[in-house]
Amino acid sequence: MPETETGGPRIDKYLTRFYPEASRTKIQRAIKKGHLKVNGTDVKKSYGVEPGDEIVFRLIRKPPMQAEPEAIPLDVVHEGDDLLVVNKPAGMVVHPAPGHRSGTLVHALLHHVDGGEVAADDERDEVSEDEVGLSLVNALPQSPDHPVVRPGIVHRLDKGTSGLLVVAKRGRAHQPLAEQFKAHTVDRRYRAIVWGRFAPSDGTIEGAIGRDPHHRQRMAVVPEDEGKWARTHYETVETHAHTSVVEFELETGRTHQIRVHARAQGHPLLGDPKYGGQRVRYGTQSGTRRTFYDQLFETLPHPALHAYRLGFDHPTTEERLRFEADPPPAWRRVLRELRQEEGAGTTDP
Repeated sequence: MPETETGGPRIDKYLTRFYPEASRTKIQRAIKKGHLKVNGTDVKKSYGVEPGDEIVFRLIRKPPMQAEPEAIPLDVVHEGDDLLVVNKPAGMVVHPAPGHRSGTLVHALLHHVDGGEVAADDERDEVSEDEVGLSLVNALPQSPDHPVVRPGIVHRLDKGTSGLLVVAKRGRAHQPLAEQFKAHTVDRRYRAIVWGRFAPSDGTIEGAIGRDPHHRQRMAVVPEDEGKWARTHYETVETHAHTSVVEFELETGRTHQIRVHARAQGHPLLGDPKYGGQRVRYGTQSGTRRTFYDQLFETLPHPALHAYRLGFDHPTTEERLRFEADPPPAWRRVLRELRQEEGAGTTDP
């Protein structure tokens, strides 16, 4: 343990001995908020602990992450004994995580299958697949640093992305499905409205994706040794004066992959607040145009991205399955407005 001028260890590091589930950063924040007293006095995180010190420290522990059934409407496209396919609405988070303790797809799924509660502090032998109604493969946290609860979840869509997801109801289906995603044999296609026009109109985007060094809440195309390799195929299906409808096919499945690759090409998704899609990118900057697009952003306050096709082999019958779902009404309304304002050409999606 590193020592201070007094010869003793720094108190923030000293406290990690007794709170192994808490990061040093969390302990430092608690100290900054005045939750630590040594010999009745507030001290800084750099204070050196001395023999005989009376330490009073208060660390607020959040309740364990859990998921219980919630009566949330669910658009089920297909259901069998082993799996189900749902059409997730934009704005819904897939599974509970810090900041999203209710209202997720998992909560809706548990209600749909008449399942029971799952909590992050459950022991693996305390819960059963029959009680929960969904696969428990990777359902409980792998470490205290990632207290997510995700029964049945094989893959994810971003909160702002609508579209098709396959969910495993049984463990025997979960692993074969996960292996198909890992082997890149799942057919995942998306429709998006993007700023500008891709040149060429169809092609492949490759580039490693990792944390944006300038904005830690975003991802970015980064050097190969700093991220995970990603490949996205695209095809333009409709063009307007300053926007396009593009079909994307994922070969890999990195965080925000389509959004990051499109932005790297200078064509962020319309309405994407995180990657520069909520400002007028092409054409004149007149007040009239800004007003028009501001109204579109109100109609669609998230990226104009929809997972419209999902194809995979059934994990037990090996039958090839393919499902499609139309974009949601708000997405289609925005497209109609763009056609009227900017004109349209090529294929109607």
